[in-house]
Amino acid sequence: MATVEQNKKLIADVLATYPEKAAKKRAKHLGVYEEGKDDCGVKSNKQSLPGVMTARGCAYAGSKGVVWGPIKDMVHISHGPVGCGYYSWSGRRNYYIGTTGIDTFGTMQFTSDFQERDIVFGGDKKLGKIVDEIEELFPLNGGISVQSECPIGLIGDDIEAVARKKSKELGKGVVPVRCEGFRGVSQSLGHHIANDMIRDWVFPAAEKEGIEFEGTPYDVAIIGDYNIGGDAWSSRILLEEIGLRVVAQWSGDGTFTEMKVTPNVKLNLIHCYRSMNYISRHMEEKYGIPWLEYNFFGPTKIAESLRAIAARFDETIQAKAEEVIEKYKKQSEEIVAKYRPRLEGKTVMMMVGGLRPRHVVPAFKDLGMEIIGTGYEFAHGDDYKRTSNYVEDATLIYDDITGYEFEEFVKELKPDLVAAGIKEKYVFQKMALPFRQMHSWDYSGPYHGYDGFAIFARDMDLALNSPTWGLIGTPWNK
Repeated sequence: MATVEQNKKLIADVLATYPEKAAKKRAKHLGVYEEGKDDCGVKSNKQSLPGVMTARGCAYAGSKGVVWGPIKDMVHISHGPVGCGYYSWSGRRNYYIGTTGIDTFGTMQFTSDFQERDIVFGGDKKLGKIVDEIEELFPLNGGISVQSECPIGLIGDDIEAVARKKSKELGKGVVPVRCEGFRGVSQSLGHHIANDMIRDWVFPAAEKEGIEFEGTPYDVAIIGDYNIGGDAWSSRILLEEIGLRVVAQWSGDGTFTEMKVTPNVKLNLIHCYRSMNYISRHMEEKYGIPWLEYNFFGPTKIAESLRAIAARFDETIQAKAEEVIEKYKKQSEEIVAKYRPRLEGKTVMMMVGGLRPRHVVPAFKDLGMEIIGTGYEFAHGDDYKRTSNYVEDATLIYDDITGYEFEEFVKELKPDLVAAGIKEKYVFQKMALPFRQMHSWDYSGPYHGYDGFAIFARDMDLALNSPTWGLIGTPWNK
């Protein structure tokens, strides 16, 4: 692994290609972690430079593609031009149970298909008509959300008025979400806006409805898990095995009703801190519900998290947690014994969104792999503070990395594996580098939980030890 000084020089060399002003701005977002510090030392949540190849999405993507979209029994309208329809697809493999088109709508796309006439005259009446048509076609829907695209905010459509009117007429929730793509600097603000709409539109309405709820001392909610490849199910299995009752999942395989009853739980368990910490903090402040960030990647963190969760409950739950950890101990040891000799010492560079740039690190370490670089697409300062607990001295840290920077860092550090998103996948595979797509597990998964760790280990082995790479060779070895 490179030293702190070597990586700092690498950053300086890469920045030297930029114009002076651009280099000065980008320098704040690139750094090297130094052991003992409680922060990774990079700036974050700032606007991307015009012209660089950022991997970020927009606020609409954060709301529609992450927080609201996976809620399976709701119809989510992409309100605006059809061109934004990419994020109206459930493209992240958010698994769900239900009958599509009857009581679940996760893989269906609904758009108001704005035309020039709608831009000129407004789309409020059109939106109202669409809501009526949805109710007629899909009467078993649990509610409707309106995910506004850029033109809605620019022309000033009053989606809140439409939502209030239709909620009253239909007797079910119609939630307006002002997540126009131009808001904020990345999809992160879309998460925040989506959380605020749950706070302002869902919880107050649920209180008025007075939904009956029979609670137990062991009720919990899984927050910020989108069930990619079945992750939320893997987490739920473990939580139920230690004796807890999972009342709600947000938002993978989740329902609108689950969301409404969440203020009754005893503990919120948050997996993706970046997307859901806002609503978790609100529930703590208003309803007195504590929250805990957990990590179910790899046996080391699974055991640590199960013990931390159990510590919030009584001795019965604590004893069951120890039983579950012991139950899976042999399975975990067998996985490590099988794959660690094949993966020991392999180096990895990551660049993903959400929680993965830090949460997945211990799973790699359980297999003897070494993280030499990691960074986020849309992190905030508190994400990098949390990351300092996961990485080793001299790890290269990069925020909102550009395509050019990432390629240059990879060429110099020569990792054995790159773990990033779909936008990077084919770039590095064409460079003959083993790659795993870590936004949606490269069409595999789940990766959470003990069974997920077995799949994770297998996938890393398949990526790294495929004989294909021996037929090509990386550019720096030619």
